[in-house]
Amino acid sequence: MLQCVFLLSDSGEVMVEKQMTAHRVDRAICGWFWEYVLAHAAGDPSKVLQVVVSPTHYLFQVYRSGVTFLACTQVEMPPLMAIEFLSRVADVLTDYLGDINEDTIKDNFVIVYQILDEMMDNGFPLTTEPNILKELVAQPNMVSKMLNVMTGKSSTIGSKLPDATASFVPWRTTIVKDASNEVYVNIVEELDACVNREGVLVKCEACGEIEVNSSLPGLPELTLSFANPTIINDVRFHPCVRFRPWEANQILSFVPPDGQFKLMSYRVKKLKTTPIYVKPQLSSDSGNCRVHVMVGIRNDPGKPIDSIIVQFQLPPLIASADLTANHGTVDILADQTCVWTIGHIPKDKAPSLSGNLRLEEGLAHLHAFPIFQVKFRIMGAALSGLQIDKLDVKNTPSAPYKGFRAQTQAGRYEVRS
Repeated sequence: MLQCVFLLSDSGEVMVEKQMTAHRVDRAICGWFWEYVLAHAAGDPSKVLQVVVSPTHYLFQVYRSGVTFLACTQVEMPPLMAIEFLSRVADVLTDYLGDINEDTIKDNFVIVYQILDEMMDNGFPLTTEPNILKELVAQPNMVSKMLNVMTGKSSTIGSKLPDATASFVPWRTTIVKDASNEVYVNIVEELDACVNREGVLVKCEACGEIEVNSSLPGLPELTLSFANPTIINDVRFHPCVRFRPWEANQILSFVPPDGQFKLMSYRVKKLKTTPIYVKPQLSSDSGNCRVHVMVGIRNDPGKPIDSIIVQFQLPPLIASADLTANHGTVDILADQTCVWTIGHIPKDKAPSLSGNLRLEEGLAHLHAFPIFQVKFRIMGAALSGLQIDKLDVKNTPSAPYKGFRAQTQAGRYEVRS
């Protein structure tokens, strides 16, 4: 049972406080949590464990786009339930408000409070399906904001109970408007990799999601199968997925919500190679550090690799930096981050960055070498090798249009130097 939910800004300010039970949680717990973040993660909540034990409470946190969703309780409860609930709150607010940040939360705090009221009752999750919530709490728009200003009313709560509450598929509205009789399936993957100083691939895995955009009339039955389902691990499903067909035959059987939703997430471990290589070479003596970085294609995925960015934090005690590249642009930001924007790799030359770092007076050698972070995007390919075999659609008036797409981008891709 969750006793309170807080929404914190990037600076630790409490933007929203929602007490869920009669037992009031003091706001001082947020101060303790932020001191913990400063001490253990240098002020970055994304690097803090999702479950933290304070002297008085169990704390659960989820970090999204500069907003920390913090829940507190003093009683024993399944931690995954709390984390899942906070993740669902973040997803619903993103659906309502677009990109969530400090400004959008403060501009729409009435709607945020109303959504939290509907999603939890006395500390237990109640209504978490977006389709039902959108019938209970209207989405913000310019007309509703003008009416609120003119009439002085700020409530957006619907006057009747949503039809979906009486349905056996509460994630789907009973009447789908403007159904174009089409469904799209998108595989989106992030590649996490770590390469050591010798250039050996220490870790490489893909974290993926199956995103579906459904615009089907009636109550359709969908069956999705993969050509190689045995490679995926750590699966997590949308509530619409029936678990027994997956457990027996690795087949996804479901009645989809209307619109875009995440059908499942997964992980593919122990991949053998990466699509591009980054080879940094640093050597220092006599107060100078020479830098040379090369980037190229290691394993051609058959699709263009674009949006390539290599960045690293300049080491401490650097007096000046002079870095140039034969392809792309090099920028040094105010926080001493060097960003090399490559874009795509040309066919006639391998992109390289070189230059000199001048150490502070009295320092002969560089003792701390940077970690290079790599970003890229590949449209039309899933590097894990996961392939969709077929998608069957039943209970529709006519054969729908079906579209498939794949995309891979870099997640936490690090190269040691």
